Amino acid sequence: MKQLFLGNEALAQAAIDSGISGVYAYPGTPSTEITEYIQKSELAKQLNIHSKWSVNEKTAMEAALGMSYAGKRVMAVMKHVGLNVAADVFMNMSISGINGGFVVVVADDPSMHSSQNEQDSRYYGRFALIPILEPSTQQETYDITRYAFNLSEKVGLPVLIRMVTRLSHSRAGITTSKREEQKEIQLPKDPHQFQLIPFYARKRYQHLIDIQSDNRKRSENSPFNKYIDGPNTSMGIIASGIAFNYLMEDFEDGGCPYPILKISQYPMPKKKIKKLFKNCKKILILEDGYPFIEELVGDFLGEAKKRKVIGRLTGHLNRVGELNPDNISKALGFAPKNVEEIPEVVSSRPPELCVGCPHRDLFDAINVLGKEMNSQQVFGDIGCYALGVLPPFQSINTLIDMGASITMAKGAADAGIHPAIAIIGDSTFTHSGMTGLLDAVIEKTPITVIISDNSAVAMTGTQDSAASGRLVSICKGIGVEKEHLKLITPLHKNMEKNIDTIRQELKYKGVSVVIAQRPCIQIPKAMKARIREIEKETV
Repeated sequence: MKQLFLGNEALAQAAIDSGISGVYAYPGTPSTEITEYIQKSELAKQLNIHSKWSVNEKTAMEAALGMSYAGKRVMAVMKHVGLNVAADVFMNMSISGINGGFVVVVADDPSMHSSQNEQDSRYYGRFALIPILEPSTQQETYDITRYAFNLSEKVGLPVLIRMVTRLSHSRAGITTSKREEQKEIQLPKDPHQFQLIPFYARKRYQHLIDIQSDNRKRSENSPFNKYIDGPNTSMGIIASGIAFNYLMEDFEDGGCPYPILKISQYPMPKKKIKKLFKNCKKILILEDGYPFIEELVGDFLGEAKKRKVIGRLTGHLNRVGELNPDNISKALGFAPKNVEEIPEVVSSRPPELCVGCPHRDLFDAINVLGKEMNSQQVFGDIGCYALGVLPPFQSINTLIDMGASITMAKGAADAGIHPAIAIIGDSTFTHSGMTGLLDAVIEKTPITVIISDNSAVAMTGTQDSAASGRLVSICKGIGVEKEHLKLITPLHKNMEKNIDTIRQELKYKGVSVVIAQRPCIQIPKAMKARIREIEKETV
């Protein structure tokens, strides 16, 4: 019997069915539903599968590696920019290898629906010299995830599964298969495997290099890399991941007349690629994300054959944003579909803060102070409050990455800007803001840090915040002076009082922290009551 699953849910169910003992993750669109599905699964609860949110992606990846060290199957999940945070352990564990099967799931976001960039995680997998899997459909997502855990244990390496937004967030009927039991604890046979001092690390790195030929052979023989013959050899097509699904949508009636190489496992299957180049006059490369394959084919085919290639780099497909059946249809030379243009009266609708959101009252207070001082240098961060960049508030000057508000404010203050204000959310603060605050405390940098504490990871669905009930004690522990650590409640009725509190802290020529504390309005009432009990903090 088929079940209707999001791509993310199909992956999560496959992980449960593969016998995982834990999933470690930090919420981030478009990856969030993978972990949430496991958290809500009654079967996962019965099996005692660990599924609590981690403080950030680095801690998630390291904890997952610890579970793999114990011989258990495990999964680490994040969005593409989260892999930047986890890159240190990600790169090193390709050298140490794994013990229990370890699958790293990264959801990329072409078109930047909820992200700062379009980063393509396949480059990270190639950088780390580990197998990469890229499903094309929801069913293949399930099947590839089951395959990935077995592959990880065969090669002794973590395996990267790359998802993209449209596959993560669309539904299809999925046929599942028999569940495997969880593994017993079994420690590594080589006592030096995870000891990456140079003496052992050199040997491990040599081992990683030595097994690359085996990885290439597995890719050549992978059931997910398929050469599909076609009678019209005027063009061949390489389609990776979801691009293959889009291609098939353009040939629903009679099948594609061109030879196709479907790629869903890397390293790239060179023999199959060479066969396609030998048989076809030109090659169209379809891939969602960066021109990863398009750039690499010249490395092993030579520049002469590379001139046969058309794709994103040649302008035949859009260089920026997602692929879809329409732009692939255009690249194939099909007549444009008769789609009505959107009338001018229909305007785009940017996201906005919820009515009653506590961030609104905070931005109003900051804007009043900005007018007072004829200067408003507010360094922002990642979260709902990032919408303070947009009208009607336009309160934030910078928005770069998780945790950058405090460190950028520090750098600006070091350059002589005053006042320098950092605004950061509670979850983002514990994710990657604490170390920046410590830098500022050590140097007594004149910045004011405003922690907008809505008691949730609200942007991704109000998941639990690791900061709940801990912000005051964390700030004190870091060294913020008690007299310059203030709590305010961002409500309109408290506006004058809140403005006065922030105004006084802006005058202080050292580190001050103002915690604006009020739960997100999207949090259910029962959870709000529990949060209020947790957050009875006093300065």
